[in-house]
Amino acid sequence: MGMTMTQKILAHAAGLPEVEAGQLIEAKLDLVLGNDITTPVAIHEMDRFTKQQVFDKDKIALVMDHFIPNKDIKSAEHCKEVREFSKKFDITHYYDVGQMGIEHALLPEKGLVTAGDVVIGADSHTCTYGALGAFSTGVGSTDMAAGMATGKAWFKVPSAMKIVLNGKLPKWVSGKDVILHLIGLIGVDGALYQSMEFTGEGVASLSMDDRLTIANMAIEAGGKNGIFPVDDQTIAYLKEHGTKPFTVYEADSDAVYEKEIVIDLSALEPTVSFPHLPENTKTVRDAGEIAIDQVVIGSCTNGRIQDMRQAAEILKGRKVAEGLRCIVIPATQEIYLKSMREGLLEIFIEAGAVVSTPTCGPCLGGYMGILAAGERCVSTTNRNFVGRMGHVDSEIYLASPAVAAASAVTGKISAPDALGL
Repeated sequence: MGMTMTQKILAHAAGLPEVEAGQLIEAKLDLVLGNDITTPVAIHEMDRFTKQQVFDKDKIALVMDHFIPNKDIKSAEHCKEVREFSKKFDITHYYDVGQMGIEHALLPEKGLVTAGDVVIGADSHTCTYGALGAFSTGVGSTDMAAGMATGKAWFKVPSAMKIVLNGKLPKWVSGKDVILHLIGLIGVDGALYQSMEFTGEGVASLSMDDRLTIANMAIEAGGKNGIFPVDDQTIAYLKEHGTKPFTVYEADSDAVYEKEIVIDLSALEPTVSFPHLPENTKTVRDAGEIAIDQVVIGSCTNGRIQDMRQAAEILKGRKVAEGLRCIVIPATQEIYLKSMREGLLEIFIEAGAVVSTPTCGPCLGGYMGILAAGERCVSTTNRNFVGRMGHVDSEIYLASPAVAAASAVTGKISAPDALGL
């Protein structure tokens, strides 16, 4: 029986000739990730271990990004704890204020993940790195602790869903629209504990930023991971951002999939996810008149340079609607610098938006952009659960940077064509 791309990666990491769906394996890890919320819990778990150690100081990444710069005493204490842990074990990849970024944008940028890697992270959106041809998935802080100490993790090998992408995206339609459309089709548990494997001739037309966005939200469909084939564009990205050797895995022609879905990229439209689940999707054309109070452009889903450029293209020469708050968050220091050098930050500020240092901040209702009761926000983040960004009576509408920027100008949910673009 043939294996999927994910199954081949896991078989190699487990030292086995083959694996099958449902099999329990112990696999070697290439990277263990934690942030300022989840790492302190993992550290406390490690305190209970008989042997105090980390398996490899070069294969652990600790990124302070959720409440950074520290918003209160508690967040400051958490970061202090992680900082001291990093010094104690001489962790190579520790990122704090001035060098940090939103973890799932920062790690690919730093070349810490490559094709064929097995990565766990104590953050559910660790599935992002499947865009690079890696197996990556979110775990709890206890598993993170075990991974940091041993360099291994137990997995149940996932079955797979095949998503065939054909055609090419129209103007103002991006990877965010692709994944929102897909989640709308299959639901938030439509790929429960499955590997979402993207393929088809349409993949080649997607930028790496588009792929990272799509893989990032695999968890919002219940997926164990999302993964893309390694093509010339992937290899060019890996070589640009790092020097780690990589291995290209391809699914066997007789690999078994639980389900196959075909998506015509050329037929997609700007899409928005209504409260309070990512599966509650509509095209912007069918959204109706929804007035909004705030727009957030950023996050581990849509804070990359392509997103900044797209938002700036729409906001250039225009103004944020009166009474509306627009917050723009480049995902890393490097993206912030690129945005500055390209004049994008000036465009945002002249339009009436504010620009933040890299942080997860408003995405999880952490700080800087919290919603009051009755307020509505169009956000390029990945979750719109009840109370996710503030008051339980607020509402979050998930959308692409293009839709978010257009909505900031009109004051209601809008696609760029509402501005004549």
